[in-house]
Amino acid sequence: MNNPLVLVVDDEKPLRDFVRRNLEVRGFSVVTAANGLEALAVFNTQNVDLVILDMMMPRMDGLETTRRIRQHSTVPIIILTALDEERDKIRAFDLGADDYLTKPFGVGELLARVKAVLRRAHWSETPVRQGQLIHGNIVVNLERHEVRVRGAPVSLTPTEFSLLVYLMEHAGKVLPHQAILKNVWGPEYGEETEYLRVYVGHLRQKIEVNPSQPQYILTERGIGYRFEPPKPSTAKNEPNAA
Repeated sequence: MNNPLVLVVDDEKPLRDFVRRNLEVRGFSVVTAANGLEALAVFNTQNVDLVILDMMMPRMDGLETTRRIRQHSTVPIIILTALDEERDKIRAFDLGADDYLTKPFGVGELLARVKAVLRRAHWSETPVRQGQLIHGNIVVNLERHEVRVRGAPVSLTPTEFSLLVYLMEHAGKVLPHQAILKNVWGPEYGEETEYLRVYVGHLRQKIEVNPSQPQYILTERGIGYRFEPPKPSTAKNEPNAA
């Protein structure tokens, strides 16, 4: 397997060079861009496996760039920003970002987040999983990474897919926030509950008939979430009324 190709986008050249050097020395291939417009031009011509993207840039910022990439790709995206406000994180996640790094950050934190998002995107050594998960109207093909809801295909990002699979594999069980984060996002995570709120919201929009009154993904307040499998019908066949 070829080394993952990472697109690093930031208007500050010293930061681009810092990220590029530290990734290349660890075997990653790296291309860079100085703003969102340059990033889209690179993205549309190269087979990028991960985007590391600054939020605040001239010409086109990171949020708009994320929105445009998400229109036709589920490639993992890590947002970089000097802001550490929860509302800014949620804005990034709502547009489809997979993770978030607050400047300044160290090499260790950068590498941990890169490895985590690539692992969720299946850049790993683990064997391809086979079989299907079926609960009610939701069918997940583990080998093809395909999801169908009420017979129609549903597009999920790698993180959304991993979250749905984890919840369905533990259907009927209350899963604490920390357990979900560590099993879906990785052992580096555990306190980022805002990630869960946003991604559970994304899944509900895609799989629930009425996302505001979910039937499958239920909130256990103060604890975590539970995937509720549909109860088998106990209704008996009755003769049609005259």
